Amino acid sequence: MYALVDAVAFYASAEKVFNPALRTKPVVVLTNNDGCICAVCPIARRLNIPKFQPYFKVKHLLAKHNVVICSSNYELYADLSDKMMNIISRFCDNQYVYSIDESFLHFNGFTPLINDWHQYGQLIRRTVWRETKLPVGVGFGPTPTLAKAANHAAKKLSGFNGVAVIDNEQSRTTILAAMDVGDVWGVGRRLTKKLKLLNINSALDLAQQSPSHIKRLFSVVLARTVDELNGRPTLNWHDVQHNKREVFSTRSFANRLTCPIALKTALVSHAMIVARKLRAQHCVTKRLLLFIASSPHEQHYAKKSLIYELPTPSADSTIFANAVTAIFEQLYQVGVRYYKCGVGALEVSAAQFQQHDLFNQKTDNIKLMSCLDAVNKRYGADTLTLASQQQTNQWHMKRTFLSPHYTTRWHHLPKIACC
Repeated sequence: MYALVDAVAFYASAEKVFNPALRTKPVVVLTNNDGCICAVCPIARRLNIPKFQPYFKVKHLLAKHNVVICSSNYELYADLSDKMMNIISRFCDNQYVYSIDESFLHFNGFTPLINDWHQYGQLIRRTVWRETKLPVGVGFGPTPTLAKAANHAAKKLSGFNGVAVIDNEQSRTTILAAMDVGDVWGVGRRLTKKLKLLNINSALDLAQQSPSHIKRLFSVVLARTVDELNGRPTLNWHDVQHNKREVFSTRSFANRLTCPIALKTALVSHAMIVARKLRAQHCVTKRLLLFIASSPHEQHYAKKSLIYELPTPSADSTIFANAVTAIFEQLYQVGVRYYKCGVGALEVSAAQFQQHDLFNQKTDNIKLMSCLDAVNKRYGADTLTLASQQQTNQWHMKRTFLSPHYTTRWHHLPKIACC
């Protein structure tokens, strides 16, 4: 049996954890630079607050309904996500963290101990709420795709109280018939349009197709989805847990930048993030992509990218920072109002399977990087940084409605007044 545990409007729910006054109010969270709405809590959803709309377009609507507006507090969300995943892991044999707010569970040895999947799902929900104050939905199914469908039913379809179980033919057909084909895991917008042209409108319609026919028309991936919707597991649990082939860190600026020092500082910071992500999945890269660009709405749009070849595969932050310094002059153009920049690691590979080069000795300082990661994990992000990251903060994004970093900064700890 598989399960998918998914937080309800995670970003918006996270804003309510340490501020109980918000729990009965409509809350929305904005994207980078307070650009668009990216999360809408259930209370705000009932007010028909649109998601993924530019903030300036719905500003008056939000004010009319007294909606609480929050900037994205990624440090808080990451810490709460880590706590939530650790709690969920206690309820299964094997866990795969699919995203910041979603986690697949696999039950094997636990199965004989579970008499009622509905009750077990409610136990997971109560435990997560008690220890983190985050609301979650739980879906159970004999395949990961059916578990995802059950989770959709638990959160979106009427008649379910946060938990849905697909464990027989009746529950499978009932839930799939009520799901739009576009809500099936792995079916995107373009594929949805093509399927609906063939009169495949619901998840049940897709499940009733011949896998071989779907494979000929579309792909082997969608054919496997058909098998999974019929209760035949085709996704190997370990195949799903693959490392990323490419790792990127990009961000737009709060204001246009013309200062080379600010731009270089931003690129170094992104390089640090990429290096940290590579170390987290025990990988290295030999090629770095760096780019800087102005806004496409500017009269003279400018964008330039360069690939830097490292002497040996690496995940060392200092080596990445030196790479930025080495090619920055080739990237930067005087007079351009820069809007965005980023760094990407291409052709990512596992660190343990590297063949050493006799003529290019590896210069990674593994112990230093381990110490850097350990300190930042214990005391909060950017507790330790490279000096080149701290030259200026002009490039930092705009977060006007940012909530405190309750769990990662000492001076933001909640204070209790005892009368």
